[in-house]
Amino acid sequence: MAQEEIIFPNNIRNIRLANGMKMTELARQANLSLSAVSKIEKGVRRLNQKQLLNICNILGCKLSDIFIKESDEVANQWQDEIKRRLNDNEDSGLKIFGSGLRKIRQQSGKTIAQAAKDAGMTLSVYHKIEVGQREIYQNEIEPLANSFKLTAETLFDKIANLYKSGELNKQINKVKERVKSVLIPGNPLSGIDMHSSLYGAKLYDSARKKLVPVFGTPAGKAIAFKKSDKTMIVAPMMLEGRKGIYAVIPNSKRLGGFIPEKSYLFVDSETPAQVGDLAICIDTDFESIDAEEIATAQVVSVRQDSKGKVYGQISSPEEKIVGKSLHKVVMIVME
Repeated sequence: MAQEEIIFPNNIRNIRLANGMKMTELARQANLSLSAVSKIEKGVRRLNQKQLLNICNILGCKLSDIFIKESDEVANQWQDEIKRRLNDNEDSGLKIFGSGLRKIRQQSGKTIAQAAKDAGMTLSVYHKIEVGQREIYQNEIEPLANSFKLTAETLFDKIANLYKSGELNKQINKVKERVKSVLIPGNPLSGIDMHSSLYGAKLYDSARKKLVPVFGTPAGKAIAFKKSDKTMIVAPMMLEGRKGIYAVIPNSKRLGGFIPEKSYLFVDSETPAQVGDLAICIDTDFESIDAEEIATAQVVSVRQDSKGKVYGQISSPEEKIVGKSLHKVVMIVME
């Protein structure tokens, strides 16, 4: 861990252990190597959106549970590790060299990706040098200097002059300040990854937009309806980020077989169902349902009686359903 940069501190290990799951099992279900899962749990390997959502599903946890909070033990461990590294580098000159290199890069107008490419380094290695977490080897100095059209001697002289002038103090202190923050959704100072400091928040926001909660699951002849985001699934692309969307797992047998088994109904709580629509009919007012309450719902086809009153109709056997909330089913997706 001492030689690896923590870029994504998380609660994955704690959640896995709480579920009694071995790392090998998580790796198998996530289709990842054991080494990859180990690095993800340590926070030294990034997760992409697909991997993050998949791990949430495997562990049966909320997306927000993955990200650490300041009160979590993981946060303290992460901060202690980063503080240790900063202290180790305080007197070694690595922080001064890295801050100077960053200043020169910024003055040149290069992005960190461009600078890494011109120096013949990977983005990760170059970034670690800039934040003072990796020493420079002899054979790397010339290519690094040449990438800024400098000689090695001139590069060191420029960094020394920047340090003497006090221009590096702000950048060095900025690295220290980032130790005080933790990688949580929405935190603008998340992480110490300088070239993508919003990685955690962006990953959370982007992944969250692709998810919708599953509010309904079959329960006997009806559907148990609970407004909870404990179970989430990926929404179809055309519904991503759309407000008011939730999912229901239908009781296919009660519907006469016209909806396939192993399917999800995506429902729009902000669109009232009209005659002819397929809808979710809930026996309780939707807005008044709290997170702990379990209501009863049915999948119905919307009809209208002779007096103009709208109701739901179920087949197998036929039954008229009158509820307090009637939401339009906007899409049916098979697993």
